[in-house]
Amino acid sequence: MYQYHGLEDTIVAISTPVGHGAIGIIRLSGKDAIVIGDRIFKAKNNKLLAEAKSFTVHYGWIQKDAAIVDEVMVTVIKAPRSYTTEDILEINCHGGPVALKSILNFVLESGARLAEPGEFTKRAFLNGRIDLTQAEAVLDVIQSKTDAFLKISTHQLKGELSTELESIREILMDIYTEIEAIINFPEDEIDAQSKGNIIKAIELAGGRVQNLLLSAEQGRLLKDGIKLVLCGRPNVGKSSLLNLLLKTPRAIVSDIAGTTRDTIEEDAQINGIPFRLVDTAGILEPRDLIEKEAVHRSHQHIKAADLVLFVIDSSEELSDQDYALMDMLEQQNVIVVFNKCDLKCMIENAIVKEKFLHKPIVRVSVLKKEGMADLEQAVVEQILPQKRIDTDRLLVSSVRHINALKECLTVLTRAQESMNGNAFLEVVSEDVKRGVNFLDAITGRNIDNDLLDTIFSQFCIGK
Repeated sequence: MYQYHGLEDTIVAISTPVGHGAIGIIRLSGKDAIVIGDRIFKAKNNKLLAEAKSFTVHYGWIQKDAAIVDEVMVTVIKAPRSYTTEDILEINCHGGPVALKSILNFVLESGARLAEPGEFTKRAFLNGRIDLTQAEAVLDVIQSKTDAFLKISTHQLKGELSTELESIREILMDIYTEIEAIINFPEDEIDAQSKGNIIKAIELAGGRVQNLLLSAEQGRLLKDGIKLVLCGRPNVGKSSLLNLLLKTPRAIVSDIAGTTRDTIEEDAQINGIPFRLVDTAGILEPRDLIEKEAVHRSHQHIKAADLVLFVIDSSEELSDQDYALMDMLEQQNVIVVFNKCDLKCMIENAIVKEKFLHKPIVRVSVLKKEGMADLEQAVVEQILPQKRIDTDRLLVSSVRHINALKECLTVLTRAQESMNGNAFLEVVSEDVKRGVNFLDAITGRNIDNDLLDTIFSQFCIGK
């Protein structure tokens, strides 16, 4: 059982981003939240917050020694119907950093302590309002890079993954209970029908775990994104292509060879899938130490790429540099991009096709902005052969969840084989119970203290 010793404290944190803004929010949670609020807040109508109804907003001032610190609106949310299930106050003040810090320090002086990263959500989990999958979904919603991942995160936030895992758990617990009953009453030997029912139930549970795992690759793509690296010799149009994909002039474009002397990285979306676009230096024979380091970084990025766009100037014959890059990229996941297709093609397609068997070749003109839809479609199909991600269904995206589901499927497969092979029921029972434990590790019923602390440490302090 997770041990948490700070639940009696009232915690406080700034919940809005650092910087200047119209509004800033300071959040308190705990048994003394409203008491502290009444120490520092004076309502215009002179009523105490302790007398206020839940889910009400009150206008007034934060006052310290009769001096006004800021004009504010205070929201009162009383236990147990709050995010943490505790009393919560949210102070809406002006969004300047000085005002926020002044009020925060005053709240700390009045009896609260500064919240740890993710402590509000940790309390929501520990107090039973949400399970661990929903807590992790909160972070996913905050960190979503695309509309698609935001959508699947909200599915998990609503508890859809929890519901499915609990349903699978019920099947396994029924199996476990039945097997334990047979073990504890050996005079009632297992008959063929009971054995068949247990095998079918294990197969059913395993199939549902397998279905969750089948969604994992799509979920991972939406969560982590794809590393897409542009490479090619100098002046083939890599930086111009990057700018076109980003729809903004991020990279400097010039006719001078070697303009890009370092890698440029930016985030982008292509058909709802997040990509990390990397424009590499196109210098194969460095002229100085700076270019040597640029080439080294380019090679590192290419090796680590999920997909490489190999850009070739189709208006010129293949150069020695092009051939050298073709050799280097032969084992990579590659899309060959013939740029400058508005000009006469000077390249023999057969040579490129022979080098990159079964790899797509797309013709574009970055200057004329032609062929970009075909290129984007090729990128999606190369990463996602089924061409679309169904965000209306439950997708598993967390590496932690995926690993636990894999472990669960392994022990259930072994349990099924044991039943078919007439192994001791004690062996089957142990594997089924281990399958339950792996599911419980996902939802937080059974989790290591250090792992739980690690999960919540990834949150911002105000959440």
